[in-house]
Amino acid sequence: MSSMNMIQALNSAMDVMLGRDDNVVVFGEDVGYFGGVFRATANLQKKYGRTRVFDTPIAEGGIIGTAVGMGAYGLRPVTEIQFADYIYPAFDQLVSEAARLRYRSGGDYWAPLTVRAPCGGGIFGGQTHSQSPESIFTHVCGIKTVMPSNPYDAKGLLIAAIEDDDPVVFFEPKRIYNGPFDGHHDKPLTPWSQHAASEVPEGYYAIPLGKAAVVRAGKEATIVTYGTMVHVCLAAVEASGIDAEVIDLRTLIPLDIDTIVESVKRTGRCAIVHEATRTSGFGAELSSLVQEHCFWHLEAPIERVAGWDTPYPHAFEWEYFPGPARVAQALKNLMEPV
Repeated sequence: MSSMNMIQALNSAMDVMLGRDDNVVVFGEDVGYFGGVFRATANLQKKYGRTRVFDTPIAEGGIIGTAVGMGAYGLRPVTEIQFADYIYPAFDQLVSEAARLRYRSGGDYWAPLTVRAPCGGGIFGGQTHSQSPESIFTHVCGIKTVMPSNPYDAKGLLIAAIEDDDPVVFFEPKRIYNGPFDGHHDKPLTPWSQHAASEVPEGYYAIPLGKAAVVRAGKEATIVTYGTMVHVCLAAVEASGIDAEVIDLRTLIPLDIDTIVESVKRTGRCAIVHEATRTSGFGAELSSLVQEHCFWHLEAPIERVAGWDTPYPHAFEWEYFPGPARVAQALKNLMEPV
């Protein structure tokens, strides 16, 4: 075991898989010699050479299109989109090619590619470096969508994604790359602090895609969340004094609906929290599923806490984020008599 932040855990996952499988290749903008804008691929080119870890032009459609061909050929490409905001030029390659290849070829070909994409705000990156587009990809049949909340999960889930025979879009919350902030405050003292690293095995391990984690047991309400918001929700529970269970989805698609349903049927109350825009966010799908599966067990209307319905507000990003106060208020709303 070693103490790692999320960046180090992701680097370790790629290191492990490059060493285990000669078919694994890592490529993207500045991921080779430079080691990536966030240093997630640092030293991998030096260790494995330029044919295994290499740079590409600034052409996201070309990066993903090349990965689709590599996957069909038998390789396991791991690509990096430098910021999730820049994944849109590659959208057609992901939706029309990668997601459909297995089905349209009758199982003769498939696309075992992993697309890493730093997402979310909190680093003062502005409108084009801070988006959370995960719900767009959860709508696409044939793509798996993952977003970890801590270093241990990040490594195990990334290894599982690389080993998966279908395309996986792997979103990485930048705000917790270097350790979660103090969840009791809406702002960290510094978004780049090196504190709060986790114990992570140095070698191989995989966390199955499609299995949520109960990060806090509780009896009075259920919070369903993922990514950075896991830390916000844990702080909100402590601040509210309400004994809420916190579920970290880890994988959005495939979704672990069984863990959600079991919890909500037991607590009778549910809050859904995510950083992305509220309208048509993944919380809408979660709310519908909870309603379908748990209607007769609900003691209060489902609460949703999310980002504003607005283009990403650079000057007001800390007001845009769901903070502990907003989540705590949602929990209090759940407890009000109906």
